Amino acid sequence: MKIYFMGICGTAMGNAALLARAAGHEILGADTGVYPPMSTVLADAGIQLHEGYDPERLARLAPDLVVVGNAMSRGNPEVEWLLDIRAIPVTSLPAMLHDFVLAKRRNIVVCGTHGKTTTTSLAAFLLRENGRDPGFLIGGVPQDPPVGNHLGAAGDPFVIEGDEYDSAFFDKRSKFIHYAPSIAVLNNLEFDHADIFRDLADVQRTFVHLSRIVPRSGWIVMNGDDHNLLALGAMPWTRVLRVGTSGDCDVRISDFSEDGSGARFSLHWRGARWADIAWKLPGLYNARNAAMAATAVALALAPGSREAGRAAASLDLPSAIKLDSLSRFRGVKRRQETLLNTPALTVIEDFGHHPTALAETLHSFRSKYPGALLTAVFEPRSNTARTKTLQSGFSRALANADDVFLGAVNRAEKLSADERFDAEAVAEHLETHGVHAHAFATNAALLEALVAAVRAQRGEKPRVVAFFSNGSFDGIIPKFVAAVK
Repeated sequence: MKIYFMGICGTAMGNAALLARAAGHEILGADTGVYPPMSTVLADAGIQLHEGYDPERLARLAPDLVVVGNAMSRGNPEVEWLLDIRAIPVTSLPAMLHDFVLAKRRNIVVCGTHGKTTTTSLAAFLLRENGRDPGFLIGGVPQDPPVGNHLGAAGDPFVIEGDEYDSAFFDKRSKFIHYAPSIAVLNNLEFDHADIFRDLADVQRTFVHLSRIVPRSGWIVMNGDDHNLLALGAMPWTRVLRVGTSGDCDVRISDFSEDGSGARFSLHWRGARWADIAWKLPGLYNARNAAMAATAVALALAPGSREAGRAAASLDLPSAIKLDSLSRFRGVKRRQETLLNTPALTVIEDFGHHPTALAETLHSFRSKYPGALLTAVFEPRSNTARTKTLQSGFSRALANADDVFLGAVNRAEKLSADERFDAEAVAEHLETHGVHAHAFATNAALLEALVAAVRAQRGEKPRVVAFFSNGSFDGIIPKFVAAVK
């Protein structure tokens, strides 16, 4: 089949296109930004790429199916042509994944407001380290496993990042509704994506919908410390395991500590010690990601776990999986990724774009880099972060830093002053709480001021600069590293 992807250079779309290519289909596609690294990976795989959207060209290409990315909307010339002619089948990316990859697989679907990419990478890594050939689709750029997509063996699990964002302009259901979970991992649940969901209850509703399609022979692995998840109530149609720090969790995390050398913690299965972990990833939140991934993988591999009605108490999860390889897990690019590490200056890039993620990461850095001056550099970029919806939460989160540099609001001209993130107000609030804060009209001005501040401070105590953005930050991150090396 000849399949055409609209928006093919996005991380999820590109990796899905590579999966379809590996399954034997002829793949081609278009995007407005055909650039490395995804364009290089796609071209190396023999995938035909086109710049921009052109109905006449699409007619000549004559695909059998068009996959419409969720960045596409009415008004796109190819979308309008496809709707006019109605001669070529059109589908969303999640629906395509279901029909071509997931329908006949035992799927581990990793969901939650935070930690999806890292937890998905961990699950795929642990399955490979335990001798399996899993399929996987990871929404970021993992270091372990070394690629973001793999079809894997048909008899082994498929691990996929389950996003709650909508599927396409014509299908407003959450992507994860399409993913046919055998094991659903519910990492956490908070209000986000204000452009899609009305409130927290609306987000909870879509998670309940997901839980209802987990079969009775499946499992839900739930964060037992998350009150918003616990509020979803009983799920008698399937089986639930809780993972967390509280004593009533089936899998309990204990004895967490971290310093400059890394983090350490223990896992317990139904009261008995399972494993002692020492690894490089920071924070209790990453320890929870590891525990969630380990539990899901153990359930996928444990004898008898697929028997409907089989109680968790009768399973021996520790014997199903070895966890010693976690000491070698390197994580995902742009997730607390260290770009520069010298005695005087450490520079870290993180994908964080929600207040809770920023707060947890900054809190972790306090333990990992004791005594250092902690500088947070934040770009309000996501569809929610660039509005005032979570502004008070960002103010509280950024107060965990010693000084804060606030970048320009992305696409600010598309928001009214009343709804737009007010960086000046956040900076003023932080100053009243003893945090040096600066708001900038442009990211270029921020870069200049940040470089000057770091150069002026050299010779005093060490500094950690943490960049938070779910986008490019106008390219200032590599420019900053080059300037201060």
